[in-house]
Amino acid sequence: MVVKIGGSLAGSPDLRGWLAALERSALPLVVVPGGGAFADGVRSMQAAMGFDDETAHRMALLSMQQYGTALAALWPRLVAAATPATLRRTLRMGQVPCWHPAAMALAADLPQSWDLTSDSLAAWLAGKLRAEKLLLIKSVDCPVAQAAKELAEAGIVDPLFPHYAAESGAAVAIAGPAALANADALLAQGKLPGHKICLGWGLSCRHR
Repeated sequence: MVVKIGGSLAGSPDLRGWLAALERSALPLVVVPGGGAFADGVRSMQAAMGFDDETAHRMALLSMQQYGTALAALWPRLVAAATPATLRRTLRMGQVPCWHPAAMALAADLPQSWDLTSDSLAAWLAGKLRAEKLLLIKSVDCPVAQAAKELAEAGIVDPLFPHYAAESGAAVAIAGPAALANADALLAQGKLPGHKICLGWGLSCRHR
C-alpha cells in the first residue's frame, strides 16, 4: 500500500495518531510525504523571485524530502528510500520506506508544474510499484464516494490526480480527521480507512 501523508498535517495533533495507526498496518507500506509548508515556501519564493515552474518543481520535490525527513524523526521505522530497489530492500528489512521522490520523478516524463503535486506523485508511484492500494491522508474530511475529478475540481487533490489514480490500477481512498478513530483497526486488518474514491464520472467505486 502506498500512503501519502499530507503536508498540512505537520501542525496537526492528528499526525502522531496517523503514524501510530500506520504502524499497525497488516500490509507493507510505502510512505509518500506531502510538501506542506515546505512547498509553500517554494511557492512564496517563486512569486518573489520569478523563477520558472521547472525550477519550482525541482524545489518542491526537495520540499517533500524535507517533510519526509521530519516524519522519520517521529517514526523510528520510517527510512528514506529513493529508488524501487531501495524501497523493496527497506520493506524486506521490516522497515517502512519513505519515498524521496526527486531522483525517480526527475528521471521520468512527468509534467513539471504545480498541476502535479504529491497526490499525483503518490498515484504515479503506486502504479510503478503495482501497489494494490493507495491512501491519501488529508487534514480535512471529504464527502463520501466522491469521484476523483470532483475532488480535483474542488481543489482537494491536484488536477492531474484523476489520470494518475486511474492509471495506477490501485484501489484508492482518502481519509481525513474523522477516519482516524478506527484507522488503526482497519489498517491492522489490511483495509483502507476513509472513503473510497471513484476513478471517473459514472464509474463504480473500487474499495478492497
